[in-house]
Amino acid sequence: MMTPLILPSVQLRGDRIARLNLLAAAAMLATASLLLTLFQLFSLQASFQRNLHIQADMLAPAAAQAMREDNRLAAQQLLAPLAAAPHVRQALLYSPYGTPFARYARSGNDVVPAAPRNGLHLDYLDGSAAILKTLPGGGALYLRASLAPLYASLAQFAAFTLLVCLCAFGLTFLMVRRTRTAAQHAESHLHYLAHVDSVTQLPNRHEFNDALAYALARADRQDSSVGLLLLDLDNFKVVNDTLGHHCGDQLLKLVAERLVAILRGTDIICRIGGDEFVVIVEPADDASEMASVARKILAVLAAPFDLEGHQLYVSASIGVSLYPFDAQDVATLTRNADTAMYHAKHQGKNRYAVFKAEMEMRAQRRLRMEANLRRALQNEELYLHYQPQIDLRSGRIVGVEALIRWNCREMGQLSPAEFIPVAEESGIIVDLGRWVLQSACRQAALWCKAGLLDSLEHVAVNLSACQARDPGLMDDIRAILHETQLPHGLLELEITEGVLMDNIHANVELMRRLQETGIHLSIDDFGTGYSSMSYLKRLPIDQLKIDRSFVHDLPGEGEAIVTAIIAMAHSLHLKVVAEGVETLRQVEFLRTAGCDNVQGFFFARPMTAAQLTALLLERRDWSTRTILPA
Repeated sequence: MMTPLILPSVQLRGDRIARLNLLAAAAMLATASLLLTLFQLFSLQASFQRNLHIQADMLAPAAAQAMREDNRLAAQQLLAPLAAAPHVRQALLYSPYGTPFARYARSGNDVVPAAPRNGLHLDYLDGSAAILKTLPGGGALYLRASLAPLYASLAQFAAFTLLVCLCAFGLTFLMVRRTRTAAQHAESHLHYLAHVDSVTQLPNRHEFNDALAYALARADRQDSSVGLLLLDLDNFKVVNDTLGHHCGDQLLKLVAERLVAILRGTDIICRIGGDEFVVIVEPADDASEMASVARKILAVLAAPFDLEGHQLYVSASIGVSLYPFDAQDVATLTRNADTAMYHAKHQGKNRYAVFKAEMEMRAQRRLRMEANLRRALQNEELYLHYQPQIDLRSGRIVGVEALIRWNCREMGQLSPAEFIPVAEESGIIVDLGRWVLQSACRQAALWCKAGLLDSLEHVAVNLSACQARDPGLMDDIRAILHETQLPHGLLELEITEGVLMDNIHANVELMRRLQETGIHLSIDDFGTGYSSMSYLKRLPIDQLKIDRSFVHDLPGEGEAIVTAIIAMAHSLHLKVVAEGVETLRQVEFLRTAGCDNVQGFFFARPMTAAQLTALLLERRDWSTRTILPA
């Protein structure tokens, strides 16, 4: 499994900021220490000076008295107690004539100054301070003291300050490191959220874009190629809707584990969407190698998944694109793989497709179709055809199905099989379905007022998956029926088996609400989906419509299936309509099997409202059928 790419610039930027913070803290502490030490030095100097002045002031009166009395012994005895003051190095009494009168020296090496300066001064060269105080009556007292005590006190203060600063820096370092560690954890978590899919632990779309860009850059440097496979799980939404999103997430994990297990360590696997995965194959020799990887993926997904007591089967549609042959950049390569994937899905799912240039043309055609389809309603390019449904017992027309047609001004006549999927994928189908329902009900109301619907049981309109999920559907139906004044019992809504099972619980509730209003309900394309007998018993429906793929095999391989569907429907008191009836042998088999109604080219092709009006006026007996032209 790929490790998410590390963004070194972010981490280095954080480390650089942390170092700058520490340097700033160290500079601030050093500056504070220096300022405090200087302040302490000046304070100690001032205190030292005050002490010398005090000592000089204390000795001055007695010294002056001894000098007036010319008592050298008394003067010498006056200076002798200075030995108790260890910081005093010298003391001298000068006569008014400037000659030494009495002297004290702690050390014989102390030189008597010949002409001491007046006032207090500090001599930092020999680490001493001196004061010369003039005595009353003449003469002077000279005191010289050592600065060693001052320096000792200053050294103690500086050491203590340094210790405090080191402790403060240590605490700052710990706080910065803790903050940086927390920031790194936060950065790692944010990086994880930004680059890793939380469900599968695979790289996500953001990481995929970066990884693919790096892969293409390496391919350019090494003159190699890069393959991209984009795979979309088929019908994954059914798992979410029937078993819940928790099971869906667990299934995605299992799919991711299988993909990781079968691919090379150099291949990069990412989850870029709800049920979409991509595989970056690097290096990729050619399209045949990519096709081999795609087949390997389809094979590993074919085995069932055991999940919380359920055995699930998963298939995928895979699109393959190759760099630099199919594209020259990340966006185009990804788009081409996506185009190939949709081509595979439209070909029947559970397969892969290698990108070809004509696929891009089809994709461009689809975009043109979508753009034109959005304007089709305003341009009145859409219209309805109606196909009769015949009662096999009476030979009467008992219903009609409204079928949409589109004659595009730019692209010409387009088949519903081509533009309906585009409408569903683009979301236009809701507006389109509303228009079909409104147009069919208006036409049916006109027939009803003309007395042409006496024998008809219903006018059938197809309901798409997007319409079934539209919260405004019930309001639209009520508004249309109120506007057209069509009796509710004449409207039949057809919902395909696949759409029904897409969100069974919500759709059953919708069908109950529709049935309560008197609208008839039919399951279209029955036999092609996943519904079971237990579901059918609970569904508020009136009719099953056998898919044309089974009718096509009549008589022959489809006999057993069709007979079983008819018998099952009748056991549930449901009517059965067979669509796609094209031959007399099919009609005879269906009549013998007990099918209620039939619809198909054997009786009539879809026709305009005017043609059907003329047909209803004939009140034809279809027991002797004639094919009607379109």
